Amino acid sequence: MAYAQPALDPLAESYVRLALAAGVHDGDYVDAYSGPTEWRTAAEAEKLPLAEVRSRLERLGAGLARVDAASFDRLQHMRHAYLAKQVQALSTRLAHVAGEKFSFDEESRLIYDTVAPHHDTAHYDAVLAELDQALPGDGTVAARFQAFRNRFIISPEKLDAVFQAAVAEARARTLKRIPLPADEKFTLEYVTGKPWAGYNWYQGSAHSRIQINTDLPIFIDRAVDLAAHEGYPGHHVYGTLIEQKLMKERGWVEFSVNPLFGPSAIIAEGTANYGIIVAFPGTEKLAFERDVLFPLAGLDPALADDYYRVLGLTKKLSFAGNEAARDYLDGRITAAECAARLEKYSLMEPARAQQYLRFIEKYRSYVITYNHGLKLVSDWVEARSQGDSAMRWELFTELISTPQLPSGLK
Repeated sequence: MAYAQPALDPLAESYVRLALAAGVHDGDYVDAYSGPTEWRTAAEAEKLPLAEVRSRLERLGAGLARVDAASFDRLQHMRHAYLAKQVQALSTRLAHVAGEKFSFDEESRLIYDTVAPHHDTAHYDAVLAELDQALPGDGTVAARFQAFRNRFIISPEKLDAVFQAAVAEARARTLKRIPLPADEKFTLEYVTGKPWAGYNWYQGSAHSRIQINTDLPIFIDRAVDLAAHEGYPGHHVYGTLIEQKLMKERGWVEFSVNPLFGPSAIIAEGTANYGIIVAFPGTEKLAFERDVLFPLAGLDPALADDYYRVLGLTKKLSFAGNEAARDYLDGRITAAECAARLEKYSLMEPARAQQYLRFIEKYRSYVITYNHGLKLVSDWVEARSQGDSAMRWELFTELISTPQLPSGLK
């Protein structure tokens, strides 16, 4: 069956070439590329001036707006909308690179097609009050939480065994629900000196390179989280299905580029976080970690229930980091005040708060992709699945193999 759309195909190719040209000026924009090698080589050789890239993007956006979509089916309409939003996002990102200023919310709306909710400090103070009652000891809630959580660190010599077990379980659960190519695989590496905890570098052809940052201690709950988020059914599966279903089967070349800054990032990060819940629903994550990972890590399984009870409360603080980033990037607080807020309301140790501050400075409003993306995806799937596990997997698979936009999940 032919899936080509003459009206969109040349515009899609223009977008890919301009995305690669943009990557010359913004090294973070192209997170992964699996299209023709000669296109990337040509972009790097030509070094199109930034002003010219922006001018061509403006013309491309106008061309997309003129496309007659009357005969398009649902998926073709989604493709058209996806291309238009990605062009808008890239134009906004390059405007930032060129020195233009955007508020946090304006930037997130133009790049990520959504704006994260606002919560005042009273909202988070109420959660801290709950934690104050749940945590043992004296001192600030943040200090007591860190003292409590430090009992659940995976020692460096046991880290790989724990991660390999988490990956194997996440993969086995995913393969029962989502068919993947027989040769799919990823390599796992441990690195230092990064502003993130984990990263999936999708290599194409169902292969990924996943890196885990060991600068700071890694807690036992992060093993399944990172295995599912970066691997199965998260970023590795997302990259595999997008490449297989849209690029290879349909020939939609725009999906050869995975842009870090664009509405697809909300879908990618939101589904990667929701993938943890899909693969380990209800109490299954707790049971697997208590029965398998705690012993592998040399931790007492009898403490697992208390650990997850406290972690459940901290999830109510999820959006606190967004608020700190918004106020910092909008100039209402200083870097020191941002770090202090991360320590108080996101319960981060000083070193972790400084690491996250560097992440905010580098990736800006990208921070909303994790928690706000998770909420958008979770609300969309749960409203339609009505608690049915098989339907939840079907809907999840649809999200990671079609041209989705955040505004389409509302």
